[in-house]
Amino acid sequence: MSEPVVAGTAPIGVAVESGKSYWWCTCGRSSKQPFCDGSHKGSDFAPQQYVASESKTVYFCACKATKNGPLCDGSHKAL
Repeated sequence: MSEPVVAGTAPIGVAVESGKSYWWCTCGRSSKQPFCDGSHKGSDFAPQQYVASESKTVYFCACKATKNGPLCDGSHKAL
């Protein structure tokens, strides 16, 4: 598997807590989108860490095409 699976075509809003780490799924196979559940094991993918700089709602990419991972950059609009 060298290309990620499109897990969704809209970003996923998550209320994050300042200082907390979140592990974004890069392969698209996780059943706990947008976060990793280990489904990438045996592939070339690995989760990407996101550390919240402040408590707020952020929008994680679900299409896995973002150039600003793990956050959505609107790439899903071109799918």
